[in-house]
Amino acid sequence: MLLALNKQRPNRLTGWPNDLDEMFNRFFKPFDTSLDTGSSWPLVDVADHDNAIVVRAEIPGCNAEDIDVNVNGDVLTISGEKKQSFEKKEKNVYHVESTYGSFRRDIPLPADINADKIKAVYDKGVLTLTCPKSDKAKPVKIKING
Repeated sequence: MLLALNKQRPNRLTGWPNDLDEMFNRFFKPFDTSLDTGSSWPLVDVADHDNAIVVRAEIPGCNAEDIDVNVNGDVLTISGEKKQSFEKKEKNVYHVESTYGSFRRDIPLPADINADKIKAVYDKGVLTLTCPKSDKAKPVKIKING
């Protein structure tokens, strides 16, 4: 039993710097207001329906004019610039929070779409893109004669 514990200890000790880094990253992540998060912002949901691909992106604090949507081949790109400021004044308290910066998210589409028929709606910080599938990408139901 003691031998098994000794074998496990070095493995656990060699990983402690990574565990410590991960712990700090998880703790401070909620305070990070920068948009430099790689490809993870904006957050997106992609749903494959029979006749369309529906993409929902959370982009709070933007205006519709600040968001661009492009399709190139089978990649949908959402990009833009976020400018947001909040100012709060109270007795002897002054507080300002700002988040700003450009963003870009490339989303590979799971099926061929009709790019010229995409419908885009931006409401309450959520961009919803309904991308109709091309005829060759739509499922075909075949009736079997018996």
